[in-house]
Amino acid sequence: MAKEMEWDERLNIGIDSIDHAHRKLFSIVRKLTYLSKNENHGQWACAEGIKYFKSYAIEHFANEEAYMQSIGCKNYEMHKRLHDNMRCKTLPALEKDLLESNYSQESIHHFLGICLGWLTVHIMIEDRAITGKFSAKWIHGKEGKDVEDLEDALSDTIQEIFKRQVEIVSEHYSGENFGNSIISRLAYQPIEGKQIQIFLVLEESLALQAVSSMLDMPLKRVDKLVINTVKELSAQIVNRLGMYLKSPLQYQLESSHIMTMEQFRKEFFTESFYYSLLFNTGVGYFAFCIHLG
Repeated sequence: MAKEMEWDERLNIGIDSIDHAHRKLFSIVRKLTYLSKNENHGQWACAEGIKYFKSYAIEHFANEEAYMQSIGCKNYEMHKRLHDNMRCKTLPALEKDLLESNYSQESIHHFLGICLGWLTVHIMIEDRAITGKFSAKWIHGKEGKDVEDLEDALSDTIQEIFKRQVEIVSEHYSGENFGNSIISRLAYQPIEGKQIQIFLVLEESLALQAVSSMLDMPLKRVDKLVINTVKELSAQIVNRLGMYLKSPLQYQLESSHIMTMEQFRKEFFTESFYYSLLFNTGVGYFAFCIHLG
């Protein structure tokens, strides 16, 4: 077995029943990864494996939540909300993508990438906090009308700018790698109050489709033209959001630059985010994250 696919001992949190379930989930993802490489028959084997993964994950969530209640874990409500988001939003959205694409290799890789990334971050931060020796990342989760308003505004903005309908995949996106992407980081200087940083992650397929549509010519690879266009589109998206939310941001754009996925994921491990949403546009994934300084 390749070294990169071996179990990472850092993912052990020290609770046997939970560690066993985590090893099982990673084992399923590992098998699905191998199956997905078979272009002839792998997709149908993956279809059955994905159903098993979902069933086992949901069972694990319930068992983990019961354990947290039994020990009076103080972060239970937020932790359950993260499970519910994965259980009721992310997995169904990924399944829909799989079905609509007839289990294409791309949709399978989306599924595996998001699930593997989510599991890793969730275990290393949220599940380790169950022991009381570490702090949880998502302590106060935004929900209700605030999130709904932002989702609606982003959906309208993406539809207007990219001419694509969108579907929410996650309300607690944690930097999962869903494929080759262009990542813009915009820093805004406040007129008064806290600095705000906004991160927009566009899968390359979405960026290429958008710029190709603007130029009315097919583009096959990401170049400086595409990257610079994405930087400008990112600023336009933020500007349009203020109009849709009827509360224009009282900030001035201070800087804008492109990040690598490694830099972006490092931010997620070291900072807390006010909002962090993931969408599927049908031609690529799109993430929108806000960090208040």
